[in-house]
Amino acid sequence: MTDREILEKLKKLPTAERLKIVESAVHQLREELEYAVEQGADRLAQAAQTLLADYVSDPELTAFTVLDSEPFHA
Repeated sequence: MTDREILEKLKKLPTAERLKIVESAVHQLREELEYAVEQGADRLAQAAQTLLADYVSDPELTAFTVLDSEPFHA
């Protein structure tokens, strides 16, 4: 079903029913977005933890951090 078809069907419903459907859709989207953000943060934390030992033991991986205090000009 296309967006246009969905909107046409929605127009045929009573206002209260349309509002209920829209509220439910927004609620569902928010839950999905929150879950995606949580999953992304968890994956980043796991990746950082996995690589921590490498960064601690291999000075070549952190060689450029000496430049962190230098001014940055884009």
